[in-house]
This record gives sequence, C-alpha cells and structure tokens, in this order.
Amino acid sequence: MARQGVRTRTAIMDAAQDLILQQGFAATSIDQIIERTGVTKGAFFYHFTSKSDLAHALVERYAAVDAEHLERTLDRAERLGREPLQQVLIFVGLLQEEAGELTEPFAGCLYASYCYEAQLFDEHTFGVVRSGVQHWRDRFRGKLQAVVELHPPRLPATAEQLSGMILAVFEGSFILSRILAEPHYIAEQLAQYRNYLELLFAPGASPVDVGRSERLCSQTGAQR
Repeated sequence: MARQGVRTRTAIMDAAQDLILQQGFAATSIDQIIERTGVTKGAFFYHFTSKSDLAHALVERYAAVDAEHLERTLDRAERLGREPLQQVLIFVGLLQEEAGELTEPFAGCLYASYCYEAQLFDEHTFGVVRSGVQHWRDRFRGKLQAVVELHPPRLPATAEQLSGMILAVFEGSFILSRILAEPHYIAEQLAQYRNYLELLFAPGASPVDVGRSERLCSQTGAQR
C-alpha cells in the first residue's frame, strides 16, 4: 500500500476508535467517521468493505499495540529488578507512572467498548478481544507465579487471581476515571494494587500472626 494510502487508512481507524470510545460502536456511523477524517466515502470503502470490517481491523490493531506495550514494560521491569517480586512491583510502578501523566480522564479500553455491545460483533472479532485479554493475564500470571513460589503469600492468593485483579483494577478505573472526571484515578488505584502486593508478599508474618494482630487492634479499639 502506498504511503498516502497507509496514512488514509490510519486516519480512518484513529477517528473511528475515538468515536467508538466516546459514544459506542452502534452510535458511530460511517458518515461520522468520514466527516471527522475528511476522506470521501469511496476512500473509506476502498480500505474497509464495511463497518464490521473496520471493527475487526481496529481490535486487531489495538490487541497488537496492547501486547507490545505489555512486553516492553515487562522487559524494562526485568532489566531494572533482580528478582521476581522486585520486577512485578517495578512493572506495576511503571504502569502507575504512565497513568500519572494523564491530564484528562483516559479515553477508555476498546476491549471493554466491544464487550458492552458484544451482540454487534461476530465471534471472529470478539475472539480477538478474548485472546488479547487472555494473553495479558497469562503473561503476567507467569511472572506472579514465580513470586508466589519464592515468597509464599501471607493470605490466600494465587497467581491466577492476582493477574485477573490487575485487569479488574484497570477496567474499573477506566470507567470511574471518566465518571468522576479524575485523570489520576487510574494511577491511584494502581498504587493501591502495588501496596497490596507488597503487603501480601512481605516476609516475617504468617496469616495467623496477621489475624491475631487484627483481633488485638479490634479489642484495643473496643476498650477505648
């Protein structure tokens, strides 16, 4: 594809993604995408046979960018940390740092946008969403499993649960950041997730010790 053609295709996809994140897939029309991009209808249909074809191309691009970002951030954490727990904490810290640079609420996650309107997509397109999320969870779970084996958690927790938890933190924070109009909400929640990991894998205290301390604090508070 010629350079101009690549630029046109990218411009169409960028405009479509912005509109979908703002108002949903069903509410986003081809005419709106054309108007925002400034291309002709012929140019749109040269690159995409239909709105569904565009939707599939968008989520494939999103999945590729998301996976590349995950690998790049994990690689950096592994270079900066010497052992698995250190690397996991650095990884979450790097994500927190990125989120802390937001000056406006995060636009949102294309995976989530598609899930909200799952009935509008064929299984092939929705399969890309499922695979993208599963890749993220599996990749981070492997790193967390190494942590669990070296640092037994102080409370019941598995690598599977903890890898799912960070995804829940992300998706929930995306929504609340927009609802509350608080750009730093995602960074704040990632900071709490990082704190939880540090406490969970901190050495020197068993779950029994933790429970005993909690009961003592409760009794002391009641006596006051």
